[in-house]
Amino acid sequence: MAQDKDKDWVDYFGDFNATKKHLPSDVTDDNKITYMYSDNQTGFLDYSNFTTDDFCQSNHSHAYLNVTCEFPINYAEPMYGYIAPFLLATTTIANTLIVVVLSRRHMRTPTNVVLMAMALCDMFTMLFPAPWLFYMYTFGNHYKPLSPVRACQAWNYMNEVIPAMFHTASIWLTLALAVQRYIYVCHAPVARTWCTMPRVMKCLLYIGIAAFLHQLPRFFDRRYVPQTTVWRGHIEEVCRIEMASWVQAISLDVYFISYYGFRVLFVHLIPCTSLVVLNVLLFRAMRTAQINRQRLFKENRKSECKKLRDSNCTTLMLIVVVTVFLLVEIPVAVVTILHIISSTIVEILDYYIANILILITNFFILVSYPINFAIYCGMSRQFRETFKELFIRGAVTSRKNGGSSRYSLVNGPRTCTNETVL
Repeated sequence: MAQDKDKDWVDYFGDFNATKKHLPSDVTDDNKITYMYSDNQTGFLDYSNFTTDDFCQSNHSHAYLNVTCEFPINYAEPMYGYIAPFLLATTTIANTLIVVVLSRRHMRTPTNVVLMAMALCDMFTMLFPAPWLFYMYTFGNHYKPLSPVRACQAWNYMNEVIPAMFHTASIWLTLALAVQRYIYVCHAPVARTWCTMPRVMKCLLYIGIAAFLHQLPRFFDRRYVPQTTVWRGHIEEVCRIEMASWVQAISLDVYFISYYGFRVLFVHLIPCTSLVVLNVLLFRAMRTAQINRQRLFKENRKSECKKLRDSNCTTLMLIVVVTVFLLVEIPVAVVTILHIISSTIVEILDYYIANILILITNFFILVSYPINFAIYCGMSRQFRETFKELFIRGAVTSRKNGGSSRYSLVNGPRTCTNETVL
């Protein structure tokens, strides 16, 4: 039973110790390394006549790190080789602009600091794997053996571990943003104590440390062993992937169930559920505030009416940001939960389909990254005015023309418009 479960983890990842599912039936765990070495010593493995499908289905397809076999290449190549470069350029430009605009002195508020940290995490999630995506998919090198060992390590760190760390931080930052807004709207007196700039900066630091610690074992859970093989008629050094001895000591089951159990609970399930609940509560509070605003307008209390309008618009904008986040994150959570169930309780998951779903859900996460810039520009006049002031020559903003730039505790800079301020 334990071996079957280990095989489930192997099938799911497809990039380490995967020789277990491709070796002949008479090869056991005790002699599988000898088998691979003896193949190379007695006749070398020659893959020169294999098609992609033949190679990935062969007994030797995972004797070394091969990107072609990690994901269905027919899906991975167009999405990550041809579309992702444009998404990278768009995300880098858009999020850099967000950081530049929100870092302006008159834009510095606790909410904007969180939004700026989210923009940086999203951008780094794309930047770190970008060189490898270009090399493997854009330039079509995914079929080539990857070497030396340091290159294989860099592929693992930059394509899997570090992006997961920044994405985890982005998820927790989104939750922090929603909690902060809930406190502002529903418990305004408490915001004077809990939503100050020093406390927000500490929260960002704690989130960064927690995301790093969560991914720390992934830096050391596998090792790459140099191995010699024949590739297209030439002797090549490639990387064979083995799980680290400490992982094998506790078993793949214990390690991956612990890692993904934590991830499902604290990175997907609890944050997504909390965000759904907070979104509902914020929407209800916004509806109540809208009713109060109409009453104040009838009573000709224009100053209080404008405050509620600004607060409602800010709340609406953040609800949209969180909703976009949930639309792309919930499918990832569902696939991960299904994998946990399939690996530990009953096998219900076709791993070929699962890998396609992972590719698609991760791709839509990348697509969502530049959207926040469009949301800010479309829903925040303050953001647009600051952007024009910085980048459009001759632009005249209400702030320069004597418009209010005073700070409110709840919303930051306030403008007398029907749009939100950040």
